[in-house]
Amino acid sequence: MKEFTPIKEGKVREIYDIGDSLILVATDRISAFDVILKNTITDKGAILTQMSRFWFDYTSDILPNHLISTDVKDMPEFFQNEKFAGRSTMCRKLEMLPIECIVRGYITGSGWASYKENGTVCGIRLPEGLKESEKLPEAIYTPSTKADLGDHDENVSFEKTVEILEAIYPGKGQHYAEELRDKTLALYRKCADYALSRGIIIADTKFEFGLDEEGNVVLGDEMLTPDSSRFWPLDGYEAGKGQPSYDKQFVRDWLKANPDSGYDLPQEVIDKTVEKYKEAYFKLTGEEFKSTL
Repeated sequence: MKEFTPIKEGKVREIYDIGDSLILVATDRISAFDVILKNTITDKGAILTQMSRFWFDYTSDILPNHLISTDVKDMPEFFQNEKFAGRSTMCRKLEMLPIECIVRGYITGSGWASYKENGTVCGIRLPEGLKESEKLPEAIYTPSTKADLGDHDENVSFEKTVEILEAIYPGKGQHYAEELRDKTLALYRKCADYALSRGIIIADTKFEFGLDEEGNVVLGDEMLTPDSSRFWPLDGYEAGKGQPSYDKQFVRDWLKANPDSGYDLPQEVIDKTVEKYKEAYFKLTGEEFKSTL
């Protein structure tokens, strides 16, 4: 049996090269404030993998994505075991674009802090009088650069994304920047509307895209998971305050309230986080999450 080692390890994922495709493995690690926490969140990687698979299928009419399979039976023998089952995605190789495509449908988090200070979010001026967690008149596209492990992403203007992409793809920067923006907004609108019908508000999220061999834009990475999005329960939603969430904001909030924790979560926070992830998975897919462990 051929053994494989990761060609890249991120904060919470490992990437393996198997020749004509890649395998992305979502671990149970969790990060917050660009720090990998000491704890792991049981089943987290599998929940995120299966949730991404659901969204890739749901949005395949908008643009192609990198998904080939999440069944380890379709992967080399090395991956056909409990360690990888449920949490591995075999996907197409893409030339990933260096832009994190962030879309905000509600004003919260760093966007709310910026709005209170000067009425803008990532340089975009918004109407006066908005409340915390309020739905925006229209979703806004606020891209950022993709930072290396340990560094912070940097918010950039749409015009800056044109410059960045033009430097890499002369003559195509404007085209690719517009396509990233338009596909990001289209994906968000379709998925946010669906999630709302299932009792979940997607306040904001991020997408990542790459190019295939023909230069076509393809959706990659993970998609609309609690690690890349803010999910709020529709039940009890009320603008003017912070919202309870299904995502890792719960972990961030605990860390903020316990600055001397050394990024070490108590068991009850871990259990509550798992519970929230599983509840979000059920609400969105209509299926109970089945652990692979």
